[in-house]
Amino acid sequence: MSTPAENTTYEQASARLEEIIARLDSGKAELRETLELCREAKGLIELCRDELAAVSGALKELNLDELVEQLETSASPEGPPDNT
Repeated sequence: MSTPAENTTYEQASARLEEIIARLDSGKAELRETLELCREAKGLIELCRDELAAVSGALKELNLDELVEQLETSASPEGPPDNT
């Protein structure tokens, strides 16, 4: 069974998945090759899922919405609200 290498990037995994899909869609893959391609695709999909989850979590930690709100507030002509 072919599994993605430990240093495979999201972009590489995504490109390989496109190749696998094209091969399966062509109808030219024999039975055993189809099985191997499906196994490889499963590993690549899991890698992509994990990468997306990691990036999503990291973006949430950055609190980008709060940063944008702060920038918009400080850039407004009135300046920040007066809390007196």
